[in-house]
Amino acid sequence: MSTPSFLDAVRVVKENERIASASYADAARKISDSMGKQLFQQLSEFEKFHYEQLTALETSLVEKGDFINYEGKEFPTPPLFEIKAAQEPDKKSVMTIISEAIDLEKQTEKAYIDLAAQTTDPQGYKMFSRLSEEEHNHYRILSEAYWTLNNLGTWSWSRL
Repeated sequence: MSTPSFLDAVRVVKENERIASASYADAARKISDSMGKQLFQQLSEFEKFHYEQLTALETSLVEKGDFINYEGKEFPTPPLFEIKAAQEPDKKSVMTIISEAIDLEKQTEKAYIDLAAQTTDPQGYKMFSRLSEEEHNHYRILSEAYWTLNNLGTWSWSRL
């Protein structure tokens, strides 16, 4: 199953996860609001987890030609309180950060859908499908945070 082109694709999405984790960590440093900071720190940690899982997959494909068992991960429950966006000194910059993150999640979700379609291994299909679902959840969370910050002036999102 680990043809060079498929393995190359796994390496590309692995690198994308590393970049996303670093990008979200950088965004967390730039956002002054504690809720926004927390959201991007959690996203950074989640993408780091994906990177680690894809590294384990890459190793298993190279060494054994097998997929790993990927259980997935749940996004942490958001805090129950909201903080007014007026505390965010540069709302336009924050909205740009969120917009870029939304685009990144959309692209990553598609990459995993494509990888799921390329594998006939049931465990590989399950892993890439779950990764796609997790990235879609990140997309949804970021879209909700964007909407509430833009329209209500608060940082808010749900885990569902």
